[in-house]
Amino acid sequence: MAGIDDVAAAAGVSAATVSRALSGRGRISDATRARVRAAAADLGYVVSSAASTLATGRTSNIGVVVPLLDRWFYANVIDGIAETLAARGYDVTLYSMSDDPAQRANVLDVSLRRGRVDGLIVLSLQLAEDELDRLLALELPVVGLGATSGRLPVLRIDDTAIARLATEHLLALGHRRIAHIGYSRDGDPGFDTPSLRRRGFEAAMADVGDATALFRPADLTLEDGHRAAGEVLDLDEPPTAIFAASDEMAFGAIFAARERGLDIPHDLSVVGVDGHEMGDFFGLTTVAQFPHAQGERAAATILGVVEDGADAADAALPFELVVRASTAAPAH
Repeated sequence: MAGIDDVAAAAGVSAATVSRALSGRGRISDATRARVRAAAADLGYVVSSAASTLATGRTSNIGVVVPLLDRWFYANVIDGIAETLAARGYDVTLYSMSDDPAQRANVLDVSLRRGRVDGLIVLSLQLAEDELDRLLALELPVVGLGATSGRLPVLRIDDTAIARLATEHLLALGHRRIAHIGYSRDGDPGFDTPSLRRRGFEAAMADVGDATALFRPADLTLEDGHRAAGEVLDLDEPPTAIFAASDEMAFGAIFAARERGLDIPHDLSVVGVDGHEMGDFFGLTTVAQFPHAQGERAAATILGVVEDGADAADAALPFELVVRASTAAPAH
C-alpha cells in the first residue's frame, strides 16, 4: 500500500507538501496541488481521517443542518456545498432537523456534540432562542444560509424584494387582480421566507391603488400549489395572474389552470420563485435565486472561517427575473 513518501516521490515534492495539498490547507500553488492529487490518485493513496485529525485537530468534515432533504431547492444547495468542499478535500455530514422537538434536541445535544465536524452550515432553519444558545455553545464556526437568525452570520436572499419583483412584473403587464399562493407562519415573519414573500407581494399590490390582492395558504409543493390555485381559480371573480412562492407551486398552478380549460398565459399568467431546472420545460416565468451557487458561496464562506480564521459577515445573494411564456398582458 502506497504511503505519503511514495506520493511525495512521484510528485517530486516533500512529504510536508503532500500533507498540505491533500488536506486543502497551507499555501501552495494550484499546479502543485493538482500534481500531488494526481500522484495520490495514481497510487491509490488516501489520507487517514484519524491520523489527519490527530495531526491537525480537524476532521476535514463540514456539517450541514437542513430541514428537508427531499426538496429540489435544498438538494441543489447541498450539491453546491458538496462540490466546493470536495475540491478542498472535505467531506459533508448532513443533519436533518424536523419539526419534532425530540428529534431537534437529539441533533443539537447529541449528534453535533460528537466532534465530527470542523464547522456548520445551517440551511433555511428558523431556530428558537434556546436552540441557538445550544448551537453556539458548541463553539464551532457557523454560517447560516437563508432564513435562520440574526445571531448568526447569514447569506440571505432578499425575499421581500424577490416578491416585489415578481408582483411588479405582473402589474407592469396590466394585471390588477392577482393571487398569491404561499405559506405564512404565525408570529414575527422577520426570518420566515414565505411570510417575507407574502409581505413583498402585499406591499407591491398596495402601491397600486386599483389592484386587488388575493391570498391562499399552501405549502411550497406542487401538490399544495395545485390545490391553492384551484381554490382561487374557482372563485366567482378569479384572478388573471398568480404569483406562487415557489416554482414547484407554480407548476401545480399551471396544472390546475389547464384542468379548467384555461390557456397559459392568455387566460392566466403564472410566475414562481427559484429557477427550477424544469422551469424552461414549463415555460415558467420565475425569479431565479441560483441555489447551486448559494451552496458554493456558503461552502467557501465556512472554509474561510475554518481555515483562515476569517470573520463571516451577513451578505446579500443575487436573484434575477427570468421572463418566459407563462406571463403576458391580461386578455380583458
